[in-house]
Amino acid sequence: MSEQNENKLNLFRPKDNLDAALQRELDEALGGMSLDQIIDTEEAAEKGARGTGQGVRKGRVVAIQGDDIFVDLGGRSEGVLPAAQFAEEPLPEVGQIVEVTIEGYDQADGLLVLSRQGAVMAAAWETIEEGQVVEGRVTGENKGGLEMDIQGIRAFMPISQIEMFRVEGLKDYVNQRLRCQVTEVDRAEKNVIVSRRALLEVEAEEKRDEMFNSLVEGKTVTGVVRSIMPYGAFVDIGGADGLLHVRDMSHARVEDPHEVVKEGQKIEVMILKIDREARKIGLGLKQVMPDPWAGAETKWPVNEVVAGRVTRLADFGAFLELTPGVEGLIPISEMSFAKRIKHPSEVCNVGDVVKVRVMNVDTEKKRISLSIKRVGDDPWTGASVRWAEGTVTTGVVTRIADFGAFVELASGVEGMVHVSEISTERVRSVGEALQVGQAVKVKVLAVDETARRIGLSIKQADDVVDYASYMNTADREAASQPAAEGSKGKKPPKQKPRKGGLD
Repeated sequence: MSEQNENKLNLFRPKDNLDAALQRELDEALGGMSLDQIIDTEEAAEKGARGTGQGVRKGRVVAIQGDDIFVDLGGRSEGVLPAAQFAEEPLPEVGQIVEVTIEGYDQADGLLVLSRQGAVMAAAWETIEEGQVVEGRVTGENKGGLEMDIQGIRAFMPISQIEMFRVEGLKDYVNQRLRCQVTEVDRAEKNVIVSRRALLEVEAEEKRDEMFNSLVEGKTVTGVVRSIMPYGAFVDIGGADGLLHVRDMSHARVEDPHEVVKEGQKIEVMILKIDREARKIGLGLKQVMPDPWAGAETKWPVNEVVAGRVTRLADFGAFLELTPGVEGLIPISEMSFAKRIKHPSEVCNVGDVVKVRVMNVDTEKKRISLSIKRVGDDPWTGASVRWAEGTVTTGVVTRIADFGAFVELASGVEGMVHVSEISTERVRSVGEALQVGQAVKVKVLAVDETARRIGLSIKQADDVVDYASYMNTADREAASQPAAEGSKGKKPPKQKPRKGGLD
């Protein structure tokens, strides 16, 4: 307290000899205030007039007249607060407590000049700190982000911290009130950096926790495709992302996920697997679609000739798509009767449309066996009659093995000559006796048309005489020579057949 005010106070201090009547008059003049309170009020007014301020003070609104709000700060200390400082908020009501700072003193009216804006700023700078959640109004935008006002403090929100996704335009955010998190405070430079994205990520994490607790495997949910990768797509199913793997996108083979889904597309998916520890969700799209294998045995009955597109080639055969999601296998052994196939590419290529005969359908294992060579005439049909046992015919050696040689009798029909049936002499190596492409005469030893096997012999074919050919040859020789005397009209002598019988 200043010396001058101390002297003022001493003038009014009650003396020991002050009578009771004079004391009552003094108390009425003071209006219930103590002398100390009066001096404090005057000092506050003087300091306010000098612009030194009094810090943040609380006062009660006692009246509102036009653009002025009158605030009682205690005792007889009153001030006026401009109503314009409540432009963005409702005016306080009479009796409501407000925080203000003293900006000066109006001696003419005897009122303190108050400011709400200064009070808010003072309070904010005292309490604002990193990690704090605040609310502010967007006052402007620039290339880098949003300019904000947080309780009178200018703040900045970088464009990367506005949303969890990339933001293109900022104009729509101007004049909006946004909740955000304080990420950096520089009191010396009066700089504050805030992030809305940080708050959104926290909220999203909380939402994901709730989501994981409510998820059930086998449940069908609605999701939005967020991003697409070569191996699948990530789908937002309401706060949590799940992976829709490429193998679960369609019953048909998918080469590019973009062919099935698009970013931003809303789809129905099934929850296939939940890993709560790793926080991973596996989703399926084909699982909510009709199963194309249903009724396969009716759609593709055995022995029916159908057409399909070749989708893949393997060493053991070719895969044929009968309808999206249903593939059958053409084994390499079912590709041709005419020749031995070493690789399916000798008969078909990926993308070719070919006719096949259905050989077998297993809906439980989802397998269909197909055949190309059985679409046309089967050269084995009637083989037991065409090459009856004991028949001597000719063929071409197509393959050589340690145990014998395979001889093609007709296109698509092969018989086997065992090493013991090659020669009457001992054969140490089949390759020394025969060569691929060599024409040979063979005798049919046995025919199993069902098993598609014919047993042949080379050595026994040499012991057989074709009687019809012999008779034709004898007639030609007799006709070419003059008839001998006494022999006119005589038949050639009857020849005995060789050992082994007639053909």
